[in-house]
Amino acid sequence: MVLAFVLGFVAVLVKSDLKLPSGLYTSISIYLLFAIGLKGGVALSQSNLSTLALPVLATLALSVITPTLAYFVCRKIGNLGRVDSSALAAHYGSVSAVTFIAAITFAQLQNLNPEGYLPALVAILEIPAILFAIGMVMKKEGNKDLRPMIHELLTGKAIILLVGGLLIGWISGPEQIKQVQPLFGDLFKGALTIFLLEMGLVAGARIADLKESKAFLIGMGILLPIVNGALGAYLGTLAGMSVGGAGVLGVMAASASYIAAPAAVRIALPEAKPGLYLTAAIAITFPFNLVLGIPIVFEFAKWFAK
Repeated sequence: MVLAFVLGFVAVLVKSDLKLPSGLYTSISIYLLFAIGLKGGVALSQSNLSTLALPVLATLALSVITPTLAYFVCRKIGNLGRVDSSALAAHYGSVSAVTFIAAITFAQLQNLNPEGYLPALVAILEIPAILFAIGMVMKKEGNKDLRPMIHELLTGKAIILLVGGLLIGWISGPEQIKQVQPLFGDLFKGALTIFLLEMGLVAGARIADLKESKAFLIGMGILLPIVNGALGAYLGTLAGMSVGGAGVLGVMAASASYIAAPAAVRIALPEAKPGLYLTAAIAITFPFNLVLGIPIVFEFAKWFAK
């Protein structure tokens, strides 16, 4: 799967004409998000809901800490303006759904079976983090109407598919879900491989945008995920999660959103520069996490569990 991502990235660098049909990217992203939600819902139906309390608190803490840290790093070290700092904070406080899926797959390949309720934590981390990050600068500038942005977040496809799939899987349970196992179970990893090939193409195309604040964006896009990932893994361990679950939570904290956050920033902070936040999230942090960040964060989780 990682090699498929590298192939897409290299294809752009050598100026290949390789391109996936635009509709295929949308279709596979819908499939992956819904499949993750279904699997999580089935696992949730077999779990004790009382075990959710501490992981939810840990996730809410991350939704405040990670965007705050990103904002002050951008302001104090990157010398960026409030609007661009807030936009980057929204991306780095939120979650990359694809990185989350890759972390779940990595955990399973390592026989570190993560908790089934993790898809629910994606929504819990994503929405408050974006609201908190953007709300900081909107409040300072006297604009307090967050309703359009909240609507965009709550009705975005990532949240609808993850939470909707979670509820369907939870209601249906393991017996009923067997009816769709060939599609939503057996084909999952193959679909993820094709999707990561496309993401390699997208990330490679964004490299050309690394013009403004290049050194800062590269440093932040690599170091901040390591710090956030270690923090997420530590809080997950404190919350009583397994090594696999704490590792996935750490990866969630380490990731940068490029689906929900850009949509929210486009509405709330239209003056923010896409060349900064999209390039950092897609061209730097996403490739780093996929190749090195995920294994590093899982090593943190194993170390904290000792």
